[in-house]
Amino acid sequence: MKSERILYPCYFNESLSRADGRRVSKSCAVKNPTAKAVAVAAEKLGLKASVEQKSHPSRWLLKEGRVVVGWEKSKEILIKNIAVKMKQ
Repeated sequence: MKSERILYPCYFNESLSRADGRRVSKSCAVKNPTAKAVAVAAEKLGLKASVEQKSHPSRWLLKEGRVVVGWEKSKEILIKNIAVKMKQ
């Protein structure tokens, strides 16, 4: 598990506040991100990504899914890199 990071679509959702789960700036966020879109952005960065049908603990009713990405460095760096790819 140390070489994997779990990402949720809410991290990249521009309609959410930071308190509600967004982890990137509004300028890097996108409208209605999906787990599939996060996985595609990770794969464009050359990373191995897989989508799982699990939910963010605080948003468990929405069933948005999550993405497991092979990454050994800081999760925040990964999130910022994926946000940039999703914005392109």
